[in-house]
Amino acid sequence: MIELFASSPPLFIGTIFVFSLLIGSFLNVVIHRLPIMMEREWKAQAIEILGTTPGTPPAASAADSAPGRYNLMVPRSACPHCGAEITAIQNIPVISYLVLRGRCRGCSAPISARYPVIELSTAVLSAVVAWRFGFTVFTAGALVLTWMLVAMTCIDIDHQVLPDSLTIPLMWLGLLFSLTAHPDAVLPVSTDSSVIGAAAGYLSLWLVYQLFKLVTGKEGMGFGDFKLLAALGAWLGWKMLPLVILLSAVTGAVVGILMIVLRGRDRQIPIPFGPYLAAAGWIALMWGPQLVDAYLSRLH
Repeated sequence: MIELFASSPPLFIGTIFVFSLLIGSFLNVVIHRLPIMMEREWKAQAIEILGTTPGTPPAASAADSAPGRYNLMVPRSACPHCGAEITAIQNIPVISYLVLRGRCRGCSAPISARYPVIELSTAVLSAVVAWRFGFTVFTAGALVLTWMLVAMTCIDIDHQVLPDSLTIPLMWLGLLFSLTAHPDAVLPVSTDSSVIGAAAGYLSLWLVYQLFKLVTGKEGMGFGDFKLLAALGAWLGWKMLPLVILLSAVTGAVVGILMIVLRGRDRQIPIPFGPYLAAAGWIALMWGPQLVDAYLSRLH
């Protein structure tokens, strides 16, 4: 099988595409459940520290309606409207959604198109990674990075939070992956570059945060953004950080202005920065050296 994948790039890319559809289905679970798990943990910690006090109870949330044992594996996925469990045959990525015509088989309630979109997006991005890097060890690492960036992007859009349970392991994986670096390979980067990238990634945004807070008295971004950029620095090395910051800042500014002008978004409502960092990091992963070389060549 190894020889077959190595000698047939289309077969390898197609296999990664199909496998990543399944990963995308699991990412849908992570995106939905992880914030609920975090909220339940926060509430449990608050009760333990503060104890129960009289007064008006807090507003109910998805975390309150989740069953007692709730994690990424249990309980089985179910329709939020009628509670019918989703069977394995109804959980085939993309295909089941099309066969069911986007509706629950039990109550005919509409199913969000977001689920197949995430599955398909994950598969397409993964196939591009497989095409770009081929049947190599780095492809495995790049796929893990891609999948985690997809999950963090969606969670940050929904909840304006980048979970430590994703950003910190991603940073450590990048540092460990740098141990496999080869002198003749562009990626993975050297361990020195990875360590400096992680430190510089965190500190650069932390300094911007502190400066913005000093000048305006407001918090311009969350600590999760620092940790995400640290993770990207660990994977891509410190030399890619300026490109990541530039791409994310320009994209974030353009999208933010368009949302204000076209959709009338309140300027005081914060816009999550994580998705722009994730997109910029993925672009730098795929074509970072080429973009940097093209920019530097125009300066000469």
